[in-house]
Amino acid sequence: MGRIGRRILHMWLSRSGSHSRIRFKPRPPWCARPLHCRGTDQVVVKISNSRRLGLGFVFLWFFIGGIAHFAATTTEMRIVPPYIPWPRLAVLVSGVFELMGAAGLLNRPTRRAAGIGLFMLTIAVTPAHIYMLQRPELFGVPYWALMLRLPLQAALLALIAWSAIRADASGA
Repeated sequence: MGRIGRRILHMWLSRSGSHSRIRFKPRPPWCARPLHCRGTDQVVVKISNSRRLGLGFVFLWFFIGGIAHFAATTTEMRIVPPYIPWPRLAVLVSGVFELMGAAGLLNRPTRRAAGIGLFMLTIAVTPAHIYMLQRPELFGVPYWALMLRLPLQAALLALIAWSAIRADASGA
């Protein structure tokens, strides 16, 4: 970004009031000629602490959940609805996707794709939550906890969208 572009961006941001979050990476000292160093100036937008906290929660949720798919495979297999074939494979594959998604949240270039994948995975496991709600006697979990699970899943979807997908779409 050239000097004029940087000045225009600074003027625009100072009007919008969000200039405190913007900083510029300077050109490296070895880069004296702008034509040879095109693209080395980068605008870096810092992520807010609340989004960082949301990302941390989503990361821990899926990291611990992914490990649970391997540590307690038989327990996880019990909640797979009977109409889904190969419940063991479904549990292991979803565990791998949870761990991959959690790892993808840690890297800024992959954060948005990981967020989209975790969002879709959370929707994909909804039949298991509905099955548990339909057959609570099979699981030994209080009915109120099963009822609370679906709104919590909706809140998790909103948190994923806000912290991982929307944050990177706006440049954070």
